[in-house]
Amino acid sequence: MILKGLHISKIIALLTLFVLIIGCVNKTKKETKNQVAIERQITAKDILGNPDYLAISYGGYRQTSRDIQPTIEELKDDMKILAALGVKMLRTYNVQLQQVPNLLKAISELKSEDSNFEIYVMLGAWIDCQNAWTDKAPNHDVESEQNAGEIDRVVALANKYPDIVKVIAVGNEAMVRWATSYYVQPSVILKWVNHLQDLKQKGKISKDIWITSSDDFASWGGGDPSYRTPDLENIIKVVDYISMHTYPMHNSHYNPEFWRVPHNEIALSDAEKIERAMLRAKLFAVNQYNEVSKYMKSLGVNKPVHIGETGWATLSNGHYGANESKAADEYKSGRYYQLMRDWTNKNNISCFYFEAFDEQWKDAKNALGSENHFGLFKLNGQAKYALWDLVDKDIFEGLTRNGQPITKTYNGNKNALMKDVLVPPIKE
Repeated sequence: MILKGLHISKIIALLTLFVLIIGCVNKTKKETKNQVAIERQITAKDILGNPDYLAISYGGYRQTSRDIQPTIEELKDDMKILAALGVKMLRTYNVQLQQVPNLLKAISELKSEDSNFEIYVMLGAWIDCQNAWTDKAPNHDVESEQNAGEIDRVVALANKYPDIVKVIAVGNEAMVRWATSYYVQPSVILKWVNHLQDLKQKGKISKDIWITSSDDFASWGGGDPSYRTPDLENIIKVVDYISMHTYPMHNSHYNPEFWRVPHNEIALSDAEKIERAMLRAKLFAVNQYNEVSKYMKSLGVNKPVHIGETGWATLSNGHYGANESKAADEYKSGRYYQLMRDWTNKNNISCFYFEAFDEQWKDAKNALGSENHFGLFKLNGQAKYALWDLVDKDIFEGLTRNGQPITKTYNGNKNALMKDVLVPPIKE
């Protein structure tokens, strides 16, 4: 009986040891799996410049006032549409309102519902000068007291959603002097970029988040030499990459030499004149990109340069409409979109195309104002000419915006669309 008892106790001991070994192996496998997941977490370095991660600027406001915020469900509908389009990186502009926190929540919920859902965010912190957007004269030499709170909110959201927020941009066109309502001196941008980089060093935000400022090509030293100040040089040295804006469409009015039909093209067909103009528009953007890159390298700096914003309006009753530069229409917008996507994807440049959907709050008193019509989609979800081919491929099947299915503008009739397309003016 004693021998039998010893035999049983040995068996129990061996079984216990076996269970412990299996448990340790499983724990090791789980830890290894988790470690691999951490190591494979997508970072800004993986996204920016990767043509598999198309980028776009996103607002999402439906009404004529931002006082009416998009709902979580409306934001989810938009995210599903953009994901179908192949977009995996969004750019937002401020966290003063509830839209961006709601957007991050919507993306997080979509990821929980579908582990394969993948959209990341370049989170914008809006930066102003003192007295911006008030009845007082803007003081461009002093920053707004609201800026510190904006930075704090961005940091809090970046820490709350580290799996989604991959870039923080300090300011939007905040240094360019034509932003007369709110621009600040470069020292302000430098201050907050340094602050965020310091937080990274101290482990208070993810070390993988990239910090930049998103501004006009001129503000990055690509044009007027007066912008090339010591503070700008230091900004270029401390950001993780340069996010520059370029707008040939706006320059069709303000700097029209490239846009107008030269005399040696007068005999061409209207279609050929338009195509030549669009190719010049693309070259205009490429040249601005190259000038920024050239200035950066002249400082002994070699960092990525990406396009934080570019786009083309589809309607205008102002500078870009029938009575002026004749630039704004769906055909030219679609052609510009194609040209810019082809060029940036080929050269591993991220292009945050402006913008995903039309927003009517930007020029609320003028429904035909160009600022309301930069979207690839109309307010009701109709896909503009740039995306007609994707509608034909049924990539938006089952998706809706404001309860409406995704269909083509002009009922997909290109002949009808072309009736609204005007030839650029002839050079004087």
